[in-house]
Amino acid sequence: MIKKICNFILLLGLFLLSGCRSDALPAPEVSEGFLGKFGVDKNINVDTIDNYLGRSDTVYRDMRMLVDPADYEKIGGDRYLSGFIKGFEVIPYPYLAPVTGLPEEVGKGYEGQSLFSIDNEGSYIENFEESMSILEEIFPKDKNIFIMCGGGGYAMFTKNMLIKMGWDAQKIWHVGCYWSYEGKNNVNIKETNENGNTYYAFHRVDYLLIDFDSLTSVTK
Repeated sequence: MIKKICNFILLLGLFLLSGCRSDALPAPEVSEGFLGKFGVDKNINVDTIDNYLGRSDTVYRDMRMLVDPADYEKIGGDRYLSGFIKGFEVIPYPYLAPVTGLPEEVGKGYEGQSLFSIDNEGSYIENFEESMSILEEIFPKDKNIFIMCGGGGYAMFTKNMLIKMGWDAQKIWHVGCYWSYEGKNNVNIKETNENGNTYYAFHRVDYLLIDFDSLTSVTK
């Protein structure tokens, strides 16, 4: 009897260990070369992301705007959110903090309200009393966080921001650039109607709205 119990415990332990190993994520590791300049992950990126979708321990965030003021067509991109990967929720980085360092040819980006400002030392300053609580809801610290955008920049800004503000760098993966995605989980937004005109089906987007008008501004 004791031997059977011991064997059961041993088999249970092996099962649990096996389950942990098969479900474990590769640690964040920055790619080499051009993608590495944006902090895109070496192991979990647009080439492999289909293998990591639908996890209950992970949140998926696409940092693009529905329509970006910056003209990304000038650099081969798309200022419209023409599609996204299934499971990703859209929350524009420009609504979190100011956009800096855009390529000159795309022109000015979004210059409206954001949850945080950036001071001369690179620190993030709350613009609203609710700023931090909203950020923590969008990016829960007890979850793995997968972030991406169109070309890599907004996701890079987001990851850098979160790490600087105290998030665990080992729980954040920069998945990369939607414009390069060729997987099986694409949700198309850009459509053509019967008259041949293009329209964008933004109702398909899982969009995390920030209602700035309802927030309490911090007096400066």
